[in-house]
Amino acid sequence: MGNCIKEIFNVEKPIIAMCHLGSLPGDPYYNSKTGMKEVIEWARKDLMALQNGGVDAVMFSNEFSMPYLTTVPTVTVACMARVIGELLGEIRIPFGVNVLWDPKASLDLAVATGGKFVREIFSGVYASDFGLWNPNCGEIVRHQHAIHAEEVKLFFNIVPEAAKYLAEREIDEIAKTTVFNHRPDALCVSGLTAGAQTDANVLSRVKKAVPDTVVFANTGVRLDNVVEQLSIADGAVVGTTFKYDGKFENHVDENRVKLFMDKVNSFRKTR
Repeated sequence: MGNCIKEIFNVEKPIIAMCHLGSLPGDPYYNSKTGMKEVIEWARKDLMALQNGGVDAVMFSNEFSMPYLTTVPTVTVACMARVIGELLGEIRIPFGVNVLWDPKASLDLAVATGGKFVREIFSGVYASDFGLWNPNCGEIVRHQHAIHAEEVKLFFNIVPEAAKYLAEREIDEIAKTTVFNHRPDALCVSGLTAGAQTDANVLSRVKKAVPDTVVFANTGVRLDNVVEQLSIADGAVVGTTFKYDGKFENHVDENRVKLFMDKVNSFRKTR
């Protein structure tokens, strides 16, 4: 198993839960009347439900900063740092961050808050709903070292939501060359959007292509498919299925989290 599993999660097949932050100052749907206080309280409520439900780790992301940018303004990182800073004394499990969709900003936020990992688009060229997606991994990793974030683990999303790789390349190929060229701490395989199931065939092909690299199912893991997904992947990132009625825009439902984690823990015992 990869080092990030042992070093960060210390549990087999970790479940990383998403703590989705509300729209922030500068975002089109930010509510200036309720302000940052409401953003912080929303995040606190979801964090408590996730932790009480028994997840293994949490990842904070500006999920409601729609439509997303690939280079975010300073205010976004500053506001996310404030939210996490307000919650630091209440976080009982390992956490990471994801500033959508800006890898340098994600690393900056991780350093500022003590995040153990970041999930981002670090490599590849994509046609996406956000325009042409063309990150420069060499620059990003140099930035990581420049800000002394060497201990922050990099989770590469190689099948990003709402995007398609521009080159005609098989996913097995992409996985192999990403590992060879960039040495990611983990690969994340996604469905079409948040909440959309990760294709089990694609997930399997990635894991077979790079058996010594940690591979996470990144979207759409639910109570009815978690055993199948974890039979292939080394863990999962879970967001929408933990919400009330399984709806992306809702608060986290602690009971849904507990049911899900009960099934995960039962599966782990059979391993």
